[in-house]
Amino acid sequence: MSYTDLNYDVDGHVATITLNRPERLNAISGAMLAGFSRAFREADKDSGVRAIILTGAGKGFCSGLDLKEQGANANSNSINGAGGLPSKFDLADSPPMVLHTTDKPVICALNGAAAGYGMDLALGCDVRIASEHGKLAAVFTKRGVLPESGGTWLLPRLVGWAKASEIAFTGRVLTAQQCLEYGLVNKVVPADELMTEARALAEEMAACAPMAVQATKRMMRLGLEETFEANVHHVYLQLLPLFRSKDFVEGVKAFTERREPVFEGR
Repeated sequence: MSYTDLNYDVDGHVATITLNRPERLNAISGAMLAGFSRAFREADKDSGVRAIILTGAGKGFCSGLDLKEQGANANSNSINGAGGLPSKFDLADSPPMVLHTTDKPVICALNGAAAGYGMDLALGCDVRIASEHGKLAAVFTKRGVLPESGGTWLLPRLVGWAKASEIAFTGRVLTAQQCLEYGLVNKVVPADELMTEARALAEEMAACAPMAVQATKRMMRLGLEETFEANVHHVYLQLLPLFRSKDFVEGVKAFTERREPVFEGR
């Protein structure tokens, strides 16, 4: 499948999705908005893909929605241009919803600034590794809007209410080191090592039993909203089919034989 303003590559068991408008700091166009959801659905449905990396081309990760190509400046590739917004108001296939419901683990390789909508996309990933140039810019309130793409749900859960309030209400821009201190990124690395680090982590995840990884992510996601008792019951129901999988047999056999398991995703 081909994409506009976005690259989709699969190498081994890892898919890399790259926002590709470097001349606009990867500001989101209409084509990118539509392609983002399709690319993640493609990766999630591909049984050969076990982990996903999301990053940006050039100096920026994503500067948010392209505000310079709206209104009178809109064109066929703008978010509100021809074919940009659906006639029916339905967010089920919007990037934040698709990202949230993707079962494969998603690693954000934060190569530069993630502002506005771009910050929400970064926060929607499971893990964030930042280059030394990475930034999270919660500039919504300085533009007269609010975090519309998952940020109001994600940020308080990641850093707690008080810290989220401080960041969001002031429209603060956080450096990579501040993001690390707040727990918003897992690691900060030199820029030339970013993709190597992200790839290494993705391959480590991909080496585990894929059905077990995906079931774990689903249960963690559900656990954010349900009681402990409900989650325990849901986890048990997820466990039963895993016990019957070939990967479970391989995992136990590899343990007893003191070797690394080779999982097939079955």
